[in-house]
Amino acid sequence: MITSLEHPPDTAVKSRRDTVMEALLLWLSSRLGIIVLAVVGATAMVDGDTVAPFLERWKHWDADLLITIAEHGYGGDPSGEPDKGLPAFFPGMPLMLRAVHLFVANWTLAGLLISFVAGAVAMVALARLAEFEGPPGTGWRAVLALLLWPMSVFLFAGYSESLFLAFAIPAWLAARQGRWALAAALAAGASCMRITGLFLALALIVEFFTKRHAVRQAGWLVLPFVPLVLYSAYHHARSGDWLAWNHAQEAGWGRHLVWPWESLITTWNSALGEGRFAWAFRLEIAGAVVGIGLVLVLLYLRRWSEFVYVGLQVGALVCSAYYLSIPRSALLWWPLFLLIAKASTPPSPWRRWIIVVYALVVGPLMALNTLVFTDGAWVG
Repeated sequence: MITSLEHPPDTAVKSRRDTVMEALLLWLSSRLGIIVLAVVGATAMVDGDTVAPFLERWKHWDADLLITIAEHGYGGDPSGEPDKGLPAFFPGMPLMLRAVHLFVANWTLAGLLISFVAGAVAMVALARLAEFEGPPGTGWRAVLALLLWPMSVFLFAGYSESLFLAFAIPAWLAARQGRWALAAALAAGASCMRITGLFLALALIVEFFTKRHAVRQAGWLVLPFVPLVLYSAYHHARSGDWLAWNHAQEAGWGRHLVWPWESLITTWNSALGEGRFAWAFRLEIAGAVVGIGLVLVLLYLRRWSEFVYVGLQVGALVCSAYYLSIPRSALLWWPLFLLIAKASTPPSPWRRWIIVVYALVVGPLMALNTLVFTDGAWVG
């Protein structure tokens, strides 16, 4: 008995170390796999003898717009037409790009490096969160589920998803552990990256009061809202519009609130067409089904804070003029990957097959979307 009492601390340290190493191994091997897929895929898909340079194949869509903001500010490139959609992008990623660009000359490479480092942090935090909430073995399964998600190419590209998760998941883990000063500070960092930080801030409030933490710590819950206020004030000083980040969605992409059935009809009609865009809209519908299903499961399980975090996102996405970037937004729904991990973790022998079936179904979609993205087409 004395020996058993002496060893648990060492066992706990070893378990945490193993969790970290498993998460990093999955992250690094998956990054190498995407590089191989992008290089081989470019050769196989090219129409002719010329293959675009590797870095050029990652400078598409939002990655290019984020670089534009980092390089020229929200006024855009002065040599071209002003892009009214730029204020939709929060300043965290452009500021990080500017900082890394001081040492890395190529803007696209700077974005890839940011996503690489931030993603490693996020995967370790996700594994630790899964092990904190579930049985042993849940951590690597949660990481694998996220890395196999059909839109995980955006964790490699110079988008803001990896950087958001690098702040948001550690913030959630800190909140679960009752470390509210740290949770609030990290959530404030997440709020600098995306409007999703607002939903995270609201979910933290629900988490705080449902777990009945000491009221004296409640003041920390204000901190995640500060970046949004400051960003709104910046655009008000610049253009007189407190909600420039919101109005930019309509100016740049025609997105505005509608009834959910109107959005569904518009997206459904687009999905009935031909070509890559029709395929993208079919994935959007599938993403909406997954999102609504996840919200219902969280409601059934009475996981109120996660319900608020995911539910507000899903509600906003399905009430947009048309479905846009729903499967990509699902990368930020870590409760989904925690549930998949828990469902596929023994003791029941058949449970381990859940992660295998999941990998066989979504893995090919992840590979396909990676190839489509590097080919310059819209995937989400």
